[in-house]
Amino acid sequence: MFVDQVKLKLSAGKGGNGVVAWRREKYLPKGGPSGGNGGKGGSIYLVSSHDAYSLESFRNQRIIHAESGKQGGSSRCQGKSGQDLYLKVPTGTTLREATTNTLLFDFTEEGQEYLLCQGGFGGKGNYFFKTSKRRAPNFCTEGKEGESIEIELELKLIADIGLIGMPNAGKSTLLSKLAHIPVKVAPYPFTTLIPNLGFFEAGDKRILLADIPGIIEGAAEGKGLGLRFLRHIERNSILLFVIPADADHLGEQYRILVSELNQYNPELLDKKRILAISKADLLDAELMNALQAELPMEVPHVFISAVTGYHLSELKDLIWKSLQ
Repeated sequence: MFVDQVKLKLSAGKGGNGVVAWRREKYLPKGGPSGGNGGKGGSIYLVSSHDAYSLESFRNQRIIHAESGKQGGSSRCQGKSGQDLYLKVPTGTTLREATTNTLLFDFTEEGQEYLLCQGGFGGKGNYFFKTSKRRAPNFCTEGKEGESIEIELELKLIADIGLIGMPNAGKSTLLSKLAHIPVKVAPYPFTTLIPNLGFFEAGDKRILLADIPGIIEGAAEGKGLGLRFLRHIERNSILLFVIPADADHLGEQYRILVSELNQYNPELLDKKRILAISKADLLDAELMNALQAELPMEVPHVFISAVTGYHLSELKDLIWKSLQ
């Protein structure tokens, strides 16, 4: 299951308590205090990783506690510290404080680490309080509570190319052919319910594509799959619009897609765009030339067929040049 937004409550471990203890050796009748300090509580860290694809690991685990420190011992033995927790999140995850919605961190690169909750410090044993004037302290301190926080994690996929189109435009078929991966394809709307990712090689670069579930008119207002997946377009370097050749009006469908992106976030229109007319195997040369007049001339475009492989090499070259 693809999970791209979760709320979590996290608590670092409590520090272990100090202890009151005395030396009880045969030849040391006045052995003095020997109570050790408690161990430190475990802290919680978030770490970005390419190995994590979604936030699914948190789907059934919304309350997370780190290990508490152990109590100190006699003979000045310090208690064992609680183990730190390192939680993996996908690259592209934003971290916000849940109640104020304050952005705490944005994981944009592999291996970034953020200390979320500091573990509590251990309490002091009575040996710690021994001085020249206070030789037999008969008290200790408790360990401190660890920090707690409620957070919201939101994943926005980072990809070189985002495939944008209406349902059944041929995006999934195109991804399967370019990246050579199995993708569910069927002749009904919203076959793709979660974003799909795939790679292909172009030049000396490995290019990551993200197949975004179909966008319909009114998506920015919540229609269809609505706003749920529009966020994943924000971090794509180039927007590859896929419009089927059998659409009623190619230019109008492109305008609708652009309008939905503009309503959601106008900054999306600052990104480079490529237009691919899919299912070109349905066209003859005369009809293909006639459809050219409907296309926006300011956007590079190419007629393709993922089924037959028609002009897929030209599309790869166009993507490569745009990334340069």
